[in-house]
Formats: sequence, structure tokens, C-alpha cells
Amino acid sequence: MLDAATHTTTTPRRATALAAALFTAPWGFVVANAAYALSTRDGGSDSDGAGALALAAAHPGLTRLSALAAMVGSLLIVPAVLGVKRLAGDRSRRLAGIAAALTAGGYICYFGIAMNTFVTLAMAGHGGSTAGFAAVLDDAQSDPSALWVFLLFVLGNLVGTVLLAVALFRSRTVATWVAVALGAWAPLHIAGLVAGTEWFEVAGAVSQAVALAAVGRALLNAPAQP
Repeated sequence: MLDAATHTTTTPRRATALAAALFTAPWGFVVANAAYALSTRDGGSDSDGAGALALAAAHPGLTRLSALAAMVGSLLIVPAVLGVKRLAGDRSRRLAGIAAALTAGGYICYFGIAMNTFVTLAMAGHGGSTAGFAAVLDDAQSDPSALWVFLLFVLGNLVGTVLLAVALFRSRTVATWVAVALGAWAPLHIAGLVAGTEWFEVAGAVSQAVALAAVGRALLNAPAQP
């Protein structure tokens, strides 16, 4: 049987690990979005195979940095959302659980999506038939058996983040502005898609990073739980 002293020593270490993820994970998306914004500042996009190949050929360093930062952020966001769920506690347990699962699942899918960028980089640096490579990328992305990965990413990225913000607001464990800053990611991301500029996404990622840092601080200051 574990005694009270065991609970006292193990729980703070776990909270510290979750808080560390909250402090670091969102900055991966800040770097990823900023690198993509810089690579597309003169135009271009990775919305199709031809565009992705052209962008990778023109800006291989930024493309590689964006993908790597997105992958690291996607790994660390899983413990980060568990930290949000823990802070929300009993006041919003069910909603926080659903939101954390949806967000984590979405970003696990994003890890796989981002990893495909290295295939694009290899194709762009290989030479040969650009049209053929572009067709392969388009076919892979439109494969019906893989569409659920993109759909789950969209749900986790947008809906999951908003639900996390609502759960935080309902829990009253952080200031209202923290929940608003976290939820701002989704509308800013959509605004960037409509406006055709990535800098809205960069602003949204920074807003999310500031919010999750505040959650991490609140988690560290929260009473230890058995």
C-alpha cells in the first residue's frame, strides 16, 4: 500500500512533466507556422502535389524546419492536453476528457502528415519527372483509406482546441483571458485560410502558446493531488 509520503513525492514530479509540456509544445507550432509563412511570403502553397514540390525546391531549409517543428509539437501536445485536463479537474471533467482525447488524436495524425514532408523534400531534390512526383503526392493524399487522418486532424486542431478552451472556462481554474487566448487559435486559423496568409496562423499559435504557458503555471501552483 502506498503511504501519504509516496503520494507527496510522486505527484509533483508528474505535474512538473505535464507543465513542461505545456510550456514547450505550442512553440513547435509557432516555429512551424512561422517557417511556412516565410516560405510562402512571395506566394506558393502546399495545397497540392505540384505546389508542395515547388515550395520544397525553393525553400528546403524552411520546409524541413516547419515539418520538424510540427512533429515535435505534435508529440509534446499529448502530455500538454493531459495537463489541461488535470487542471480542469472535477468541474469540467467530462468535457475536458473529450476535448483532450480529440485534440491529442488530431495532433497524432498531424505528426504523420508532417512526416510526409520529408518524402516531398526527397522528391524535390531528386530531379526527374516533377509531374510524375506531383501525381504520386496527390494520389497519396486523396486515398480514401487515409482521408480519416486528415479529417481527425482538422477536428482535433480546431474543434478539440475550442472545447479545451471551453472546459478551462467552465472549470474557473484560470483567468478568462487564458481560455479566450487558447480558443483564439481556431478563428485565427480560419481567418488565415480565408485571407490567404499564414501570418494569422502564426498569431493564433502565439496566442495558444501564451495561454498554455499560463495553464502550465497554474498547474504548478495547484495543490498536489493523490
